[in-house]
Amino acid sequence: MIDYAEGSGKQYHTGVGPDDIGKYIILPGDPKRCAKIAEHFDNAKLVADVREYTTYTGTLEGVKVSVTSTGIGGPSAAIAIEELSKNGAHTFIRTGTCGGMQENVMSGDIVIATGAVRMEGTSREFAPIEYPAVPDLDCVNALVQAAKNKGIPYHAGVVQCKDSFFGQHEPEVMPVSYELENKWQAWLRMGCLASEMESAALFIAGSFLRVRVGSCFLVVANQERAKKGLENPQVHDTELSITTAVEALRLLIKEDLKNGRA
Repeated sequence: MIDYAEGSGKQYHTGVGPDDIGKYIILPGDPKRCAKIAEHFDNAKLVADVREYTTYTGTLEGVKVSVTSTGIGGPSAAIAIEELSKNGAHTFIRTGTCGGMQENVMSGDIVIATGAVRMEGTSREFAPIEYPAVPDLDCVNALVQAAKNKGIPYHAGVVQCKDSFFGQHEPEVMPVSYELENKWQAWLRMGCLASEMESAALFIAGSFLRVRVGSCFLVVANQERAKKGLENPQVHDTELSITTAVEALRLLIKEDLKNGRA
């Protein structure tokens, strides 16, 4: 492969090298959330800021950790996890936002993904569609325990991933409305908890790369509740999702230290 970084020792898109990051990474989408997440670390410093990829590195439990933004969607998220894993990272927790789908998934709740519907394109360039997009079990268990430890309301289950935000929210105007609307009903009937845009790509890429990946999201709102005229406030403060992700990472680090894997 061509070295587009021209011998700099840094990854071309993310701008990081092996010494810049920890083995444990939190992955938000929005670069502006990185500084907020880094406040939960000890001695955090900005180490790279390239395109949509902003990276801070500090420590948790005395172990080097990082936060790197991925931007929106599967392609940029896959680039992030590939380049970070090339520099030694082995554990990734995605934290972001989602739209609730089931009636009991309320604005402000946290959703922890136990699997993802591959209604996006990135993961198809890694694995056939028959291969399931599932997170690492240790990451899922750590996220659930983190939410319990912090008293944060959460749901654990399958999420739906797509490439078009407006295809979800305005499917009726799309030329393929017949497909979008019918599949949305299928996901609802199957008990899908929420819709977002990155987990399927991250889970599939993680399986290929042999790294641990988990995801948790803040429910901003629930369009199904809105359709039924139910209470549906918008919640944009991502602190609960961030707290869940950081606590989960802390739990994973403690367990790895105990077993000599950190």
